[in-house]
Amino acid sequence: MLENGKISLRQFTILVTLFTIGDSILVLPSVATFEAKEDAWISAIIGMGVGWLVVCLLVVVSKLNPDLTFVESNKKILGSTLGTAVSLLFIAYFLLCASANVREIGDFMTTQSMPETPIQAIYVVFLCIVVMGVRLGLEAFARAGEVFFPGVILFFVTFIILLLPQAHMENIQPVLAEGIKPVLRGSISTSTFSSGQLVVFLMIMPYVNQPKKILKGFFTGTLMGGVALIILIIITILVLGADATSSNMYPSYSLAKKIDIGRFLERIEAILSLMWFVTIFFKIILFFYGLVLGLSQVLKLKEYKSLTLPAAMILMVLSTLIAPNITYYNNVIARYWPFYDYTLNVLFPLLLLGVYGLRQKLFSQSSDLE
Repeated sequence: MLENGKISLRQFTILVTLFTIGDSILVLPSVATFEAKEDAWISAIIGMGVGWLVVCLLVVVSKLNPDLTFVESNKKILGSTLGTAVSLLFIAYFLLCASANVREIGDFMTTQSMPETPIQAIYVVFLCIVVMGVRLGLEAFARAGEVFFPGVILFFVTFIILLLPQAHMENIQPVLAEGIKPVLRGSISTSTFSSGQLVVFLMIMPYVNQPKKILKGFFTGTLMGGVALIILIIITILVLGADATSSNMYPSYSLAKKIDIGRFLERIEAILSLMWFVTIFFKIILFFYGLVLGLSQVLKLKEYKSLTLPAAMILMVLSTLIAPNITYYNNVIARYWPFYDYTLNVLFPLLLLGVYGLRQKLFSQSSDLE
């Protein structure tokens, strides 16, 4: 195996939680309320339920070959040629997802914090940290997740408590004023952000030291991440209102600017930015790890670390090319991306299960004939 490290169930659960929150902490309230208005929190609950179904599917797929990564399992089930083709498709997916998240970091920094800094410079600095983390190995960045996780929880709880005095219940009323259809449309985006990209964990599950409890860890991680996103959507609507939330590119960042405790504690948006950097870092590093590990397995290399630098260079270029500007990214990429996510996170795993079941049936029939 190219990866000799092992992580605990606790570390796996923390990685799932941080991945689930990911970039959603800044952009999800806007995306959800654009469709569902003040009922976006209902969309988030439905999305979390859909996420649990995705988790069950992925755990079932992982148990087909529990000691193999997704790339290795594809080759064993689908055969060398078709399995390699499907694996390359998923590797390209990991690359695109990582590129999109790196682009979000660049856009946020150049529009909110450092407008005069070239976006490429931000890419270089951030990707250097990602490359360093992946080269240190799965165990290293899993332990880093354990270190950062309590701080993320503490900051998040503090953030919500400080905003409660400014919450207005009328902003979330009336419930289901426009019916259930907008809520269901909003649930597509919320489920995508919270669980539509979890297939990358099929590259990590073989390295969890308690494989029989993976379903429990997966459920717990998505539950904690999903609850955090539901609370964030609710507090954003309660403070800003549905219209202001849907029209703001980073509503939770604007939310942080409203905190004012006795003119002493105010403008703590830096804390929110820090939380977002931590969660999106772990989302990117997991995609990047899946990318280089999967590609090295396809190419039958002895180790994956030699691919980190060229992969990071490709990632930086693709992050620039993926969209000409932030408006195009938000209006076009975000609109169609959920369907891309669920094609690879649901349809292909179902196809893999179907092929595996068919092969087992044909094998048993041939055994009976003999």
